Amino acid sequence: MSSGTIYGVGLGPGDPDLMSVRADRLLRTARHVAFFRKPGRSGQARKIVEGVISTDAVEFPMEYPVTTEIPLSDPRYNALLSEFYEDCAQHLKALAERGEDVVVLCEGDPFFYGSFMHLYNRLRENIQVEVVPAITGMSGAWTATGDPITWGDDILTVLAATLPEEVLAQQMAQTDALVVMKIGRNIDKVVRALKTAGMYERAWIVEYAQMPNQTVCKLSENCPDFTPYFSIILVHGQGRRP
Repeated sequence: MSSGTIYGVGLGPGDPDLMSVRADRLLRTARHVAFFRKPGRSGQARKIVEGVISTDAVEFPMEYPVTTEIPLSDPRYNALLSEFYEDCAQHLKALAERGEDVVVLCEGDPFFYGSFMHLYNRLRENIQVEVVPAITGMSGAWTATGDPITWGDDILTVLAATLPEEVLAQQMAQTDALVVMKIGRNIDKVVRALKTAGMYERAWIVEYAQMPNQTVCKLSENCPDFTPYFSIILVHGQGRRP
């Protein structure tokens, strides 16, 4: 029996209409579908494909053992996640070795700050793995603001909010346009860094980009009831224009 293929399928920023034709085709014919989620949650990626995948598909929810319960600096964090990704990879490998194709759902693009990358590195040497790229969440977010993120020769910097505050502020001060991902509990630190870099008044926050409950707000307007975990912060460039 020939081995199956593991497909890391990018779903885009959240609107099913923004998925690629190839992603849609793979999803509609998938016999096995895997996706990440928190325990007790349906998972954002799974919500996006509701009504797209077959009701006969065998679903494999991969539940994170830890997310924000312990700090990133705690040695247990990497140890727990490493074991988790290894177990998930072995499960997918076993399916592929039986000749089954598996579609792994990936929010945004699979190779951009995605959990799928950790499976990819564990599988790529032994199993056929194909990646289906997609529109990134940040692209969906800056489109939601109604203004281009970069002009002319603008330098765009993408930062993870988990970085130390001084690093954030330093990098922010050296760029023209900015995207900050992984906001979560780091929102206060990011706001302080933006103020230090002189970018706070130009910053936008977009929650649930390209989803039905999307919200777009200037950060300085004390946006009410937003959820930092599902948000992206943006500062538009003001570069050269004809």
